[in-house]
Amino acid sequence: MQELEDITLHQELKKYFGFGKFKGQQETIINSLMSGKDTFVIMPTGGGKSLCYQLPALISEGTAIIVSPLIALMKNQVDSIRGYGEVDGIAHFFNSSLSKTERDKVKRDIVDGVTKLLYVAPESLTKDENVEFLQSIKISFFAIDEAHCISEWGHDFRPEYRRLRPIIEEIDRVPIIALTATATPKVQLDILKNLGMQEAIVYRDSFNRANLYYEIRPKKNVNKEIIKYVKAQPGKSGIVYCQSRKKVEEIAEQLQVNGISAVPYHAGMDAKTRARHQDMFLLEEVDVIVATIAFGMGIDKPDIRYIIHHDIPKSLESYYQETGRAGRDGGEGRCVSFYAYEDILKLEKLLSGKPVAEQEINKLLMYEVVAFSETSSCRRKSLLHYFGEEYPSENCGNCDNCVIPKERFDAQEHLILLLEAMQGIIGKLKSNHVVQVLTGVISNSVKQYKHDQLDVFAKGDYEDERFWNAMIRQALVHNLLSKEIENYGTLTISEKGQQYLKNPEPLMFTRDRDYNAEELEADIITKEKGGGALDEVLMGMLKDLRKTIARKLNLPPFVIFQDPSLEEMATQYPVTMDELKNISGVGDGKAAKYGTQFVETIAKYVEENEIDRPFDMAVKTVANKSAMKVSIIQAIDRKLSLEDFASNKGVSMHDLLSELESIVSSGTKIDINYYINRLIDKDDQEEIFELLREGETDSLQPIVDEFGDAYEEDELRLMRIKFMSDLGN
Repeated sequence: MQELEDITLHQELKKYFGFGKFKGQQETIINSLMSGKDTFVIMPTGGGKSLCYQLPALISEGTAIIVSPLIALMKNQVDSIRGYGEVDGIAHFFNSSLSKTERDKVKRDIVDGVTKLLYVAPESLTKDENVEFLQSIKISFFAIDEAHCISEWGHDFRPEYRRLRPIIEEIDRVPIIALTATATPKVQLDILKNLGMQEAIVYRDSFNRANLYYEIRPKKNVNKEIIKYVKAQPGKSGIVYCQSRKKVEEIAEQLQVNGISAVPYHAGMDAKTRARHQDMFLLEEVDVIVATIAFGMGIDKPDIRYIIHHDIPKSLESYYQETGRAGRDGGEGRCVSFYAYEDILKLEKLLSGKPVAEQEINKLLMYEVVAFSETSSCRRKSLLHYFGEEYPSENCGNCDNCVIPKERFDAQEHLILLLEAMQGIIGKLKSNHVVQVLTGVISNSVKQYKHDQLDVFAKGDYEDERFWNAMIRQALVHNLLSKEIENYGTLTISEKGQQYLKNPEPLMFTRDRDYNAEELEADIITKEKGGGALDEVLMGMLKDLRKTIARKLNLPPFVIFQDPSLEEMATQYPVTMDELKNISGVGDGKAAKYGTQFVETIAKYVEENEIDRPFDMAVKTVANKSAMKVSIIQAIDRKLSLEDFASNKGVSMHDLLSELESIVSSGTKIDINYYINRLIDKDDQEEIFELLREGETDSLQPIVDEFGDAYEEDELRLMRIKFMSDLGN
């Protein structure tokens, strides 16, 4: 590698990038690489790690080979470098998206000495003809970007990354620089070992992004909350991450109909559309991009002001990297994630068909996410600890737990009772059974196993089911309980739990926040961003009206309108039928059947109290007759199997049932008797109907408690859908 003589690195930095000085350890890292040493860089997103190989490549003899995992990432990096050079050929990418003519052009530029950086996918690097070509040229060094992809314990594991070392040796033994923005100590060791870089000089920057605000919210009315949040950030750039392509399309569409400039991005779209949407976001033609994790790696947009996770990520590495795309210019960066423990259970269930070793790894990664989501301590401190770094303060002042602390309590007495209950329960049973025993619920399974005769039966009835479920989750996080992988969802006491029973000691747990209380609306949504607050007086009036109508029609109140719909009415004050139809859960059918009295009540209240209605915060829903909803209704009319329909549409039964619930709660009548009669005994159907009729809310829990051992939860959800359709529509 050429020596720098009269020209200093600072002059080259100014010449190519226009910067007067280096950031952090950049200069030291560049000197290490240019002196021929293998170098390992762990630097958070926004820390400037790309420059650590870009500048050396531009001023060294030969071509630097940059191994990069994504075509979109390569394109973005190449476009960026070409902006610094006088000719486009200074940087190229070489992957499967190029035509033969384009590949020949790249090779000519390399042979002619024009190209200083060549971005390649690991798959391209392993092809024989490419290896042969690279052996014939002068290579300055190899850079392995997103090096965490090498490790099975990393969040984006790519098996082809593990073949890089022998291929590099075959091409040319030149220095290697490996770079990553997220790596736990275990992942770091795995990277160094796999790349044969045990002697490499390691440079590690702090993972603390002081400007980022971390917040975890409960996953309740999540679509509506996202729309509210985004509408309160006019003109600011943001990313909304979703796990599924279907959810990406849905959220993007809902943002659009609410007047927000947003586009979707996921791997199921054609490459041309994906590239166009990415460019629209980068060029600020739209404010928001709704995406799966396929979007964002290497995206160099410094002024992204918020990152929203519709679904909690599968690992803390993913969370850190995705949230790290906010506030890269040092300005405001807000990171809001919606968390429900049920999502973790769904992810676990998806692992059931994978090899046990892979299940174990992913299970451990997911429970780190659970621990982070449910912690009552400073989120920044928890996150940095995960990456092997200690944050000096107990309160960062810039996360939800530091701004609005959760209630903490000594769980010792409750833990002893929980573990004793587990000991008394013979066989490996699921958490809902343990909770039933503790709270004194005599369900079918409790009767079947005679667990109502245990000494511990009902000894925990001083707290509710929600409390004990939280106890079980936190006991799992503290490794006092373990969950079977092979026999999905069953609980056992771990060795650590057995030791705790012998020698109990104080252990601090957190009490779940009551997110139905005014605290969430007041402290997190409305005061912070100026949205509308729930009008408790109007809410009480609407509940009374609902009760009156329900009594007259001999129906449970929730069949008329569910609580979330009333809450939205008491926030948005709809005074016309058209406005009422924009309330979630109110379709044409419901509006026509019950809407007049509600609109009249709200209009009178608004007039008498001189209410200033929040027109700007009204959340519009996507038309109820979406293509998916229409096709579901048509499938039911033709009496098709719902499993076959879900499979053909590429959706889970869980998501299909959510669509059905949305359809019937909005007022559309459907007939699914042909399907239910195959699954559920007629006598049981009548019993379930009676339980639903007696209920004040639409909670499924009493039905699950009574019939959960005989039927799957999805089957019981179908009964609730039938009930809502038959009696409410």
